[in-house]
Amino acid sequence: MNIVSDENLLEISGLTKTYPGVKANDDVSFDIGVGEIHALLGENGAGKSTLVKMIYGLVKPDAGKMQLLGQTYAPSEPRAARASGVAMVFQHFSLFEALDVAENIALGMENPPKMQDLAAQIRDVSESYGLPLDPAQLVGDLSAGERQRVEIIRCLLQNPKLLIMDEPTSVLTPQEVEILFHTLEKLRSEGRSILYISHKLEEIRTLCDTATILRHGKKVATCNPRVETARAMAEMMVDATLHVPEKKQRNVGDVVLKIDNLSLPALSMFGTSLKDINISIRTGEVLGIGGVAGNGQDELTSVVSGEIKSPDHEIKLHDKPIGKLGPNQRRELGILAAPEERLGHSASPNMSLTENALLSASRRKALESNGFINWRQTSDFAKEIIKSFDVRTPSENTAARALSGGNLQKFVVGREILQDPEVLIVNQPTWGVDAAAAATIRQALLDLADQGAAVIVISQDLDELLEISDWFAALNSGELSKPVETTSLSLEKIGLMMGGAQSSDQPALSELAEPAV
Repeated sequence: MNIVSDENLLEISGLTKTYPGVKANDDVSFDIGVGEIHALLGENGAGKSTLVKMIYGLVKPDAGKMQLLGQTYAPSEPRAARASGVAMVFQHFSLFEALDVAENIALGMENPPKMQDLAAQIRDVSESYGLPLDPAQLVGDLSAGERQRVEIIRCLLQNPKLLIMDEPTSVLTPQEVEILFHTLEKLRSEGRSILYISHKLEEIRTLCDTATILRHGKKVATCNPRVETARAMAEMMVDATLHVPEKKQRNVGDVVLKIDNLSLPALSMFGTSLKDINISIRTGEVLGIGGVAGNGQDELTSVVSGEIKSPDHEIKLHDKPIGKLGPNQRRELGILAAPEERLGHSASPNMSLTENALLSASRRKALESNGFINWRQTSDFAKEIIKSFDVRTPSENTAARALSGGNLQKFVVGREILQDPEVLIVNQPTWGVDAAAAATIRQALLDLADQGAAVIVISQDLDELLEISDWFAALNSGELSKPVETTSLSLEKIGLMMGGAQSSDQPALSELAEPAV
């Protein structure tokens, strides 16, 4: 039940924050009511992260003020924010896999009770909010959705007045999203407020009472998301007409990449073993692979890219064994990859965008010769990526770590697409990316397939997979399901497949005229 009060919980007035070369927030003002679920929307680089960091005490504003229940609110650090009743569930979980649930929660508390008492509190709170947890279970053994529950329960034990949630459904199945929404609605019914950040606009329309929209650091609109369309909100965010990706009919060619009965033991204590993976993808096809985080996505990406080697006969390109070839050799042959982890894997944080362009494209774009780097050509390639994928950055000389997550994602994916791969595997291509940028990336992937490339898209965004994929398979506990045509799938069926259920009423690709996987 919606019981939004006329009373404001948090009043934000004129918040401004400037960094060298960019004004991240410019005179931002809005209110969050008591018992309100308030969405904060904006394209990548619009200033959402900086604003939230000021609310949570991670960043000090240059100007402006905040009031919490009528009292001056200026947290100097997150500890002060939590003491005032403001808690936050971050997009990236901060949990130790080798510790159990109770131990992880204790680490986030100022004065944790005895473990026995804390375990009892965790059980009571988690069950009362429909998020049951076993306090003694190792975090490394939890699914992504269960790990998020740990973060939420850690916040709820602090009895917050305001809960900030950053992209909370990015790692959840549709069934887990429904459970989370019931929890958030219960919190609202108790008079707690939620500041909800997400690029999934249909979720915003379903859940939120009010939406504040930022553009280039400024507040440009406040709306009722229940009466606006997702497209209308997206266009408010970018001040332009939203381009909808166009999926064309394509003539598929011969099998380009084939993986036969590939198995791989877990490479770490909390890694995932791959079990009898079979993939056979043709030129001009897009294979979508869905799965909750931690079910083997990273391992599968690494096997295809060559970061993890396998017996020669288990993976072939144009029917030639390549299992023992490393990443550089596979890149020369046309197999490119964009891993999920942006900083540290896809890009080096302290290197410039030009230098990061070189790391991946030196061979296919001929950016070096006889040990000498052609910096002019490398810089031009970085500029091409920035222009083609609308990467918001002061210049190509900016360090990768200085970009917002979404802008870095556009750069990383664009860098691979513009190298004209024969096979591209991309893990979470639009994760944390705004609606307009996501549409650009998806269209680029479709265009790549139109040009004859074989594209493997691993994603937790089920709408994305339905929009661009020809075939869908689910990855669960390291096992890849039999793929089915996306035209015959619903979101509910995909969610069940991601949870381990096989699609018994759909024909396997091997039973169709020409197998794609």
